[in-house]
Amino acid sequence: MAKARGSTNPFRFGALALDEAFTDRDEEIAELAADMRNGQDVVVFAPRRYGKSSLVWRVAQQLVTRRVLVAQVDLMRAPTKERLAEKLASAIHDELATPLLRAKERLRMFSELRVAPTVTVDPQDGSLSFSFDTYAARQGIDATLEELLALPGRLAAERKRRVVLVLDEFQEVMDIDPGLIKLMRSVFQEQGDVAHVYLGSKRHMIERIFNDANEPFWRSAKQMELGPIPPEPFEAFALERFAATGRRLRPATARAALDITGGHPYATQELLYFLWEEGTLERALQAVLRSEHAHFSLLWERASAAQRLVLEALAAEQPGHPLSSDYQRRHGLPSIATVQTALRALSREGVVERRGRGAYAIAEPFLDEWISLQKS
Repeated sequence: MAKARGSTNPFRFGALALDEAFTDRDEEIAELAADMRNGQDVVVFAPRRYGKSSLVWRVAQQLVTRRVLVAQVDLMRAPTKERLAEKLASAIHDELATPLLRAKERLRMFSELRVAPTVTVDPQDGSLSFSFDTYAARQGIDATLEELLALPGRLAAERKRRVVLVLDEFQEVMDIDPGLIKLMRSVFQEQGDVAHVYLGSKRHMIERIFNDANEPFWRSAKQMELGPIPPEPFEAFALERFAATGRRLRPATARAALDITGGHPYATQELLYFLWEEGTLERALQAVLRSEHAHFSLLWERASAAQRLVLEALAAEQPGHPLSSDYQRRHGLPSIATVQTALRALSREGVVERRGRGAYAIAEPFLDEWISLQKS
């Protein structure tokens, strides 16, 4: 499998999977695009690195050609209410107000907020950034956030344009301030011209927000769960991308790679990247484990002794039943109560996941191979 001269690796991992690096999800794209156009609120949840953001980006590309305006805010990058206000102001200005309003109108709109932001112009590209004085913002930050959250609906109604507001890692709102949930819901339920798309990676928190009858967002949005990509389209994608760069990939090798990743989007792109570079599946997997070593080492250091025992057991036999006496005896696990506590913690972090009644498996891609390698 010699490389074609001047060819570039066609696989991407780490950043968004864009353009030709994006594969499959045709049904999800069509469904989500229709929901956004119709103003339907949707919560999209899946473990980390399943391609939620890439999916929304692909849909947004389509909708922009239909005059739909899409703004996105990553709550993971907004640890405080002041930072959230800054991110909201920037997204609304750049993605919603700029296509609709002249510069003076845009700035006047933000100057009328309860707490007016400081606007800074980047001398290199002319882009604007917003900042809120921490002390001043505390005096009226909730009112300012309410005004910012209302702006997409106001712009949509005044200009008769469909607007989509994407809130990535939405469960982080609980860490910023649990009271924001009630504030957001009170604003969003009045925005018939705005589709709100909530992306979440922590299932237990997303289910609490949207499925708990005591929470303001209870049953307020259609739910879409992303699973692994089926092997057939991923295999076809891998074969086509290899061929496009002048290299041949054997179908059996592609299937073996997918057996390792289970169709996990990020993991498959990562393994295919190194397979293209290294030429054999064995060397590719070794390269992946070297690439992930720092991440896995940190995860392992943070794990308790009981969590490590559970992970070692699952790496050796999964899906496994860590709460059964036979499984516990085979793998030397501690008491059921201790294992239950470990499983809850590992599940909250997305490291393990349930696979049917009483069964668990390691969800973090390649972690089982890494654990096995450390024990050998």
